[in-house]
Amino acid sequence: MTAPTPARGFTTAILHSDRDSPIEHGALHKPLHVSVAYAYKDAHDLAAVFQGRQPGHVYGRQGNPTTAALETKVTAMEGGVATVSFATGMAAIGAIMLTLTRAGDHVVASRYLFGNTASLFQTLEAHGGDVTFVDATDAAAVEAAVTPRTRLVFVETIANPRTQVADLAGIGEVCARHGLVYVVDNTMTSPWLFRPSTVGASLVVNALTKYIGGHGNALGGSVTDTGLFDWTRYPAIHDAYKGANPKLWAVTQIRKKGLRDWGGTLSAEQAHHLSAGAETLALRMDRQCANALALARCLAAHPSVRAVHYPGLPTHAQHERARTLFRAAGALMSFELADGVDPFAFLNRLRVVVLSSNLGDNRTLAIPVAQTIFWEMGRERREAMGIAESLIRVSVGIEDEADLIADVERALG
Repeated sequence: MTAPTPARGFTTAILHSDRDSPIEHGALHKPLHVSVAYAYKDAHDLAAVFQGRQPGHVYGRQGNPTTAALETKVTAMEGGVATVSFATGMAAIGAIMLTLTRAGDHVVASRYLFGNTASLFQTLEAHGGDVTFVDATDAAAVEAAVTPRTRLVFVETIANPRTQVADLAGIGEVCARHGLVYVVDNTMTSPWLFRPSTVGASLVVNALTKYIGGHGNALGGSVTDTGLFDWTRYPAIHDAYKGANPKLWAVTQIRKKGLRDWGGTLSAEQAHHLSAGAETLALRMDRQCANALALARCLAAHPSVRAVHYPGLPTHAQHERARTLFRAAGALMSFELADGVDPFAFLNRLRVVVLSSNLGDNRTLAIPVAQTIFWEMGRERREAMGIAESLIRVSVGIEDEADLIADVERALG
């Protein structure tokens, strides 16, 4: 009798997940599978794979063995039942909205969404979607927006760039009471700092490009089903995707309607990069969070800085919530410069910190928010979101803490 596999820790499980199933030639990593089509000797098997009655691959647009290996890793990290990967995080969010909502359905979303995500919801509104934006730091505001037509609630764990922390547990209770699909974007925290399933999330989004990939060399996104929502009660599931296991109904529909029909396919090469990056997620995040806290404390004490927005500081409005929910407060922060301090002059004096729009990289990245990633919103919308014209967003990397702080202090003068 074969001994059962002992329970494994977070990093051990990621490192060895590829080898949990046989790999060609004893390779340690799942290799690149670049074939677009897959052949079967028996036509019955081909039909069974198409109909979802047995596992397998039929066409590259719906995935391949390399992306499947990455999906297995993400599912394990999130403690879910299944994952679908996409070419980008935005494709993952778009697939949820396109496949799980219908005409007449209502969605409640956080007022503090990342700029591109907010733009996506505005596009949905332009095409007839009904979206209500609320203050997600207050579960009561979410519940007040619920109507008989509400089907789904969408929030982020930590808002980008002002770092508001959603009332994740309270919103989970609201969704449970009203039978709503609860979608949590876990990108800013990653599965190492937080598992949304602990607050009742139905679906978890990760922009794999960010902390999970971690090296700024591959785009990707994912949707993970936690297995907590009863999809037999959800009206928008097509009969064709109601297989034997109801826990897989939604993820199957997302793969078929959101990935196959809309084509946001993750390539094997990108998936391979992301899988390798995921192996060091916990190690990188621990270092990044420690650096972020040290930098936030430095900035908070500097006379050229008016305000620092970082959940790890006791002055943050949701500090206690972040401390309760998350392993650490994350590696993203923003700060406002004092009156008279030119944000562009400050940024141009940086030498270690890189001026870039990405986040979750090993390198520390900074960007002026109002003039770049939130420019399209206009000043009025930015002010409503609390985004000052002098706001600088910083995604903290793994540099030596002393080098990072010295660089910022020198640039502040």
